[in-house]
Amino acid sequence: MFSSTLLAVASAALASAHTIITYPGWRGNSLITNETFPYGMQWMYPCGGMPTTTNRTFWPTTGGAVAFQPGWFQGHNTAFIYINLGYGNEGPELRPDLAGPPNMSHPMITPFQILGPNKGPYPGTFCLPQVRLPAGFEAKAGDNATIQVVELAQHGAALYSCVDITFAEPGDKRIAKVNETNCFNSTDLGVADIYTLTLRASGETKDISTSGAASRAMPLSGGALAYLGYLPLLLGGLWVLV
Repeated sequence: MFSSTLLAVASAALASAHTIITYPGWRGNSLITNETFPYGMQWMYPCGGMPTTTNRTFWPTTGGAVAFQPGWFQGHNTAFIYINLGYGNEGPELRPDLAGPPNMSHPMITPFQILGPNKGPYPGTFCLPQVRLPAGFEAKAGDNATIQVVELAQHGAALYSCVDITFAEPGDKRIAKVNETNCFNSTDLGVADIYTLTLRASGETKDISTSGAASRAMPLSGGALAYLGYLPLLLGGLWVLV
């Protein structure tokens, strides 16, 4: 599924593209705006308007690397990133031709914020060298699944990209090797941890104060309940998110 022409496609689509999964693969070119998708395909849940591929990528049963390029569109100097997993390969009940699996709500990582160099389109790659399987899930060789990368933009809308995988045992020769050419973190991209400050607990009736912590939190891109703390841990040239 992964093509050596991927970066060339991304460069050609600089003015209209969004997020590209560079490892372990990508469903296909969703860098399209037309009459069917007047605002672009990647706003479409769950996989940017792309149907399930027939050319799956092999990925370890113990989890593995996920790399993506987040900045091929203006206004993404900050955004939240989520990576989820959907099991199986069936599509939604009413439109099985669209984009299975129907349930993509199994988180694989703790969400984090990206910090781009500017508000315009920019190059650069993030790589998470070891993305774990969702809690409580065990994969068997031959099982099918879909990895979903979600980029939540500053204005609240989300971009969706997917890669369809077949699980294989670690060391299987069909799994693409992870190295410095396909799993690296660009030096001009930053990352921030996301954490929250409770201003009113569930069930409380008192109003949320607009002073103090609440007023300080309002300008942040995470909203009134979000604080952001930098977490730039570097290990062997790779970002480690904890």
